[in-house]
Amino acid sequence: MVRTLKIVIVAVPGAGKTTVMRRVKELLPDVQIVNYGDVMFKIARKRYGIKDRDEMRKKIPIERYRKLQIDAAHEIGQLKGNVLIDTHLTIKMHGGFYPGLPADVIVEMKPDVIFLMEFLPEDVLERRLKDLKGSRTGRDIERPEDIELQQQMNRYFAVAAASYGRCIVRIANLRYKQSRPYEHTEVAARMLSLIHISEP
Repeated sequence: MVRTLKIVIVAVPGAGKTTVMRRVKELLPDVQIVNYGDVMFKIARKRYGIKDRDEMRKKIPIERYRKLQIDAAHEIGQLKGNVLIDTHLTIKMHGGFYPGLPADVIVEMKPDVIFLMEFLPEDVLERRLKDLKGSRTGRDIERPEDIELQQQMNRYFAVAAASYGRCIVRIANLRYKQSRPYEHTEVAARMLSLIHISEP
């Protein structure tokens, strides 16, 4: 990264975003990593006495939840330096897809790039199964076609968010079998560490 950038990192749940961001942090120690949901929870705990993220989703009325989204995005938008933002483009809800970065949120967050990672659905399933071992809160186990549908929806939502946020969409095509462990992590981290935007 040649100048200060805010990059939103997105993929379907269980794809390995956290591992990729940890690797970028090793390559670029000055990068800040921020989890959007954690920022929302921090504000909710202070404002409403919420004890955990599940309680935040279940107990806060939708109007207040939307305000919480905007306030968390505003806080992230004020951060200086190179920032990686961990969040979701689509959230499965009530049999459909809810936008993780609606227009008012993306405007407040002010990212320069939305970095969308895509994988073979079978690889995502394999990673989710590994996550289930020893985990108290398991991820959903879906069919490969369900994962692929969410990846396609992520593309549509990325374009919509970028049009409101006036930022770039980069798609990391990791739809191939790894030749060695953590190859996807290394490739994605290297792509992220090399991102730059020329000044207009």
